[in-house]
Amino acid sequence: MDLIIRRAVLPPSAAQPNVFVDIGIEGGRIAAVEPTLAATAREEIDANGSLVTPPFVDAHFHMDATLSYGLPRVNMSGTLLEGIALWGELKPHLTQEALVARALQYCDWAVARGLLAIRTHVDVCDERLLAVEALLEVKRRVAPYMDLQLVAFPQDGLLRSADAFDNLKRAIAMGVDVVGGIPHFERTMADGAESVRLLCEFAAGKGLRVDMHCDESDDPMSRHIETLAAQTHRLGMQGRVTGSHLTSMHSMDNYYVSKLLLLMREAGVAAIANPLINITLQGRSDTYPKRRGMTRVPEMMAAGIDVAFGHDCVMDPWYSLGSGDMLEVAHMGLHVAQMTGIDAMHACFDAVTANAARILGLERYGIEPGCDANLVVLDARDAVEAIRLRAARLAVVSRGKVVSRAPAARAQLSLEGRPAEVDFKLHRG
Repeated sequence: MDLIIRRAVLPPSAAQPNVFVDIGIEGGRIAAVEPTLAATAREEIDANGSLVTPPFVDAHFHMDATLSYGLPRVNMSGTLLEGIALWGELKPHLTQEALVARALQYCDWAVARGLLAIRTHVDVCDERLLAVEALLEVKRRVAPYMDLQLVAFPQDGLLRSADAFDNLKRAIAMGVDVVGGIPHFERTMADGAESVRLLCEFAAGKGLRVDMHCDESDDPMSRHIETLAAQTHRLGMQGRVTGSHLTSMHSMDNYYVSKLLLLMREAGVAAIANPLINITLQGRSDTYPKRRGMTRVPEMMAAGIDVAFGHDCVMDPWYSLGSGDMLEVAHMGLHVAQMTGIDAMHACFDAVTANAARILGLERYGIEPGCDANLVVLDARDAVEAIRLRAARLAVVSRGKVVSRAPAARAQLSLEGRPAEVDFKLHRG
């Protein structure tokens, strides 16, 4: 074989915990998953009881803005509105070369973090479509080792921005994968609902997926997710539509939400929360009590709705932090949603792996024979420990090849009568 990972522990969804398996890889695919694989390979990795997982998947990102922090100035208030104003100031000065360079640098970070699939929204409200051209080039260049899915995003509003719909159609014709929208940013609720109808009908006619920024506000009356679910059901688009953010649901009446969750499940509409950004940008006008801002993740999961987490932003006009670490995203989501039960913590890990892969429609994702050989060896014994430690990615395998390695997290001690090293893991006895 080309590569064998020995003595791996798989996530509970793939096998029983703490059972060691060997993973054999050949021709870019997983060829065997067995307790003791009787085969040889040109290269072997001894996982030594570490968790091996399919790659991390970021279901919601903005790569056209990433790593632009400080251009043309810093967001001093840290607010959504100043971020929007900053992006408007930056757009006239964007160049394709700079967009490609920043995006490729971020993809380097992502690979090192074991993040091998990203759905990124790209602004189509610039008549030049510079960002679209740039990210299509990035998609082509990273294709040998990363899945990059582009969303045509009318960031200034489909009906609010002149030529936005024509630009969106041009972007799709150029090769962009998914239809996006932002109904809550239209001038009126009626315009928002009309934008949802127009975009869903266009996507249905093209056989495309839909992923809309939906109700990203603290307004409990912002209810475009209801319209999105209704249009999804009307057009028979079940399983192809996603509502991102949905932060207004945090402030909605409980009775209305109980109806809304059933409508979303019936329509097969998925949801993507963005814990780092939702908790940062929402609730800004509150004094105290102050709302958390993130949508109702555990309630949606309990209702049978597919839920994933996204990073959303890294070092851009809206967020000055981040490094492409989806375990940091899961860590924040776990805390904000108070998902500290054992099953709930595993569900947060799924939100940055299997759930996100399903929403993106990734084929051959997983750890079983026939799946693509995209894997991450983590310096952790299980998913909860991985989230707690934001575990080092000891090895990242893409298309059957090791594309990144990192050392385990260890600290050397010089304390009399104490161990010489600590690894931050719980050792009993």
